[in-house]
Amino acid sequence: MHSTQIHINLKNADLYKEAFNLSKSHYENFPVASFLIPKELRKHIAVIYWFARAADDIADEGSTNNPSDEKRRLEELDRFEVSFRKALDGRGESVQFTALAHTIKERKLTPQLFLDLLSAFKQDVVKKRYSTHDEVLDYCRRSANPVGRLLLELVGVRHSIPLLYSDKICTALQLTNFLQDVKIDFGKGRIYFPLDELERNSVSVNDFLSGETPESLKKVVRENIELVRNMFLEGRNLIPYLSGRFKFEIKWTVAGGERILSKIEKSGFNVLTNRLKLDKLDFIIIFFKSLLSV
Repeated sequence: MHSTQIHINLKNADLYKEAFNLSKSHYENFPVASFLIPKELRKHIAVIYWFARAADDIADEGSTNNPSDEKRRLEELDRFEVSFRKALDGRGESVQFTALAHTIKERKLTPQLFLDLLSAFKQDVVKKRYSTHDEVLDYCRRSANPVGRLLLELVGVRHSIPLLYSDKICTALQLTNFLQDVKIDFGKGRIYFPLDELERNSVSVNDFLSGETPESLKKVVRENIELVRNMFLEGRNLIPYLSGRFKFEIKWTVAGGERILSKIEKSGFNVLTNRLKLDKLDFIIIFFKSLLSV
């Protein structure tokens, strides 16, 4: 990255306005740039979210299993990457990229983490199946873990130990999202359960076409929930490294992920019926659990 001066009027609220608007327009389990996050960090988190959401939307748009459409999406993601690299050199092509470049410069963020995210989005376009659990974890390493590391860099936490705990939380959140979105992802042609795991439990692709989740797939879901819970438990070791409202935000986020797992359990592991969401009661429970937890 060239050390080119980025000229920006820091008092210009419009610089981050579009990023804030996007962060409010999508349903998420956990609010982006919420009141729990220190005010001075919200614009930075919003523009990081804009980057991830915009790239993810490119990866997800269009038809599945259409080679020409996949080629177009990959080309768009390549152009998105070029625009990102230009912004780092002080040649932002949009207000959003200019704001992002300012955030990276001001908060001393690692540009490679953004490139890792783009790598995962490109993979989403062409890779629909994962042979092993290690392949899924490698995807999470690039699709989820960079977000946690960027958030820690924003608050000045850069030691390797808390970063590894953050990776556990982010991977757990990504796997929770996979469990939450089994039906939606299959509609896009994707299955994130490892094929060797499905084969071991006699689950076929045709089982995903059913409105009801077969017992064999429920067993896979149950095993994955246990795995993810253990990841959240290990990731909670990050909490003592944090402070203030950001600490509460991370506790809230972990509790939210764990709540989703509980709701999947209470549904009888029937992940092919409806997408389970957090409701107002869930948020109240999460709030008090986060407030009272150590």
